[in-house]
Amino acid sequence: MSPPVAPPGWSRWLVPPAALSVHLSIGQAYAWSVFKPPLESALGLSGTQSALPFQLAIVMLGLSAAFGGTLVERNGPRWAMTVALVCFSSGFLISALGAATEQYWLIVLGYGFVGGTGLGIGYISPVSTLIKWFPDRPGMATGIAIMGFGGGALIASPWSAQMLKSFGSDSSGIALAFLVHGLTYAVFMTLGVLLVRVPRGEKPAVSGPSALDGVQVSARSAVRTPQFWLLWIVLCMNVTAGIGILEKAAPMITDFFADSSTPVSVSAAAGFVALLSAANMAGRIGWSSTSDLIGRKNIYRVYLGAGALMYALIAWLGDSSKPLFVLSALVILSFYGGGFATIPAYLKDLFGTYQVGAIHGRLLTAWSTAGVLGPLIVNRIADHQEAAGKHGSSLYGMSFLIMIGLLAVGFAANEFIRPVHARHHIPAPREAADVARQQPESA
Repeated sequence: MSPPVAPPGWSRWLVPPAALSVHLSIGQAYAWSVFKPPLESALGLSGTQSALPFQLAIVMLGLSAAFGGTLVERNGPRWAMTVALVCFSSGFLISALGAATEQYWLIVLGYGFVGGTGLGIGYISPVSTLIKWFPDRPGMATGIAIMGFGGGALIASPWSAQMLKSFGSDSSGIALAFLVHGLTYAVFMTLGVLLVRVPRGEKPAVSGPSALDGVQVSARSAVRTPQFWLLWIVLCMNVTAGIGILEKAAPMITDFFADSSTPVSVSAAAGFVALLSAANMAGRIGWSSTSDLIGRKNIYRVYLGAGALMYALIAWLGDSSKPLFVLSALVILSFYGGGFATIPAYLKDLFGTYQVGAIHGRLLTAWSTAGVLGPLIVNRIADHQEAAGKHGSSLYGMSFLIMIGLLAVGFAANEFIRPVHARHHIPAPREAADVARQQPESA
């Protein structure tokens, strides 16, 4: 399947909306918690059981991105977006059947396995294409798209809650909500499938560098370089620190101020979670665009160094000031989102555009690892401290110190990153032949 090539005069600014339509859709994953209480009540599930579809979806995101990255590069963004559309929407339809028949394993299979595969392929589907369209501003371009994944829950969460309120929160109501999700996202993602194009030439910008300037490294060679694994550590540490707060945000702020004169209400805690989502979304476009100005290594120095400082402020002063707690957490979540959005441009700087989508897919296994590691650290330590008779902010002190240490490890890994050795570069003739195969006959 040949990727669709832009006709003469095609505006590159049509490509980010195409990517955004996919990422806003698959960003629904961050709103899964809306379905947890109804599922637990309707199907008699525990909290651990109701979390399983989401956990499996995130694992499948990392695995499908890693193993499907080369196929995405070979077949192009339209193929990848189509696969993402079919898998993600089918996942909801299978889940709807599972809810209607009260067969929970179908929900796990549908949302977790099938839908999670769509998450991974959809997440990396536009990355390589955006970098080729915007060689002059790769951080901004990927930030626009990946911003959608962070912001998808801002749309999906109230929309899902309203549907459950209208349809009912029993098994039939949940099934109908899943069905509407699957059909609506199929239509919305189709816009991206129809709109996306790859650039006709190697220099789509009116002025600026060619997308093929500089170092070019294949995905197979990239994973054999120390730069890839140093970046893996950088991303894993940054995501672990962010998700450690994100996953437990509402109970965390409630615990921190439970013994104060002004405890945090349930509605205020929910508002805090919404603020974190907004910071996550804003950081993806704001910080990634900033990286185009100050450089990728410098922006990760900010994410990791300032992130450790924010954690220190929360650990030692957070329970004495709500504004300080909230502001520090918002900054950490903006770094969390910014780290996701900036990593494709960092990969492009190190390995070129040749197979940057495939390399990005392999790197996202760091996300799968962090998705388990972050919540495990925070929840396990909080449970242990609570069993020891502690309460309030003391439940989190040890886990925050661990997060500071992990961010320091990430900071050190970032400092060790150097340009890729010439022995890993691909030969120019092979690169030229590869590019030529992607161009139309008339080009």
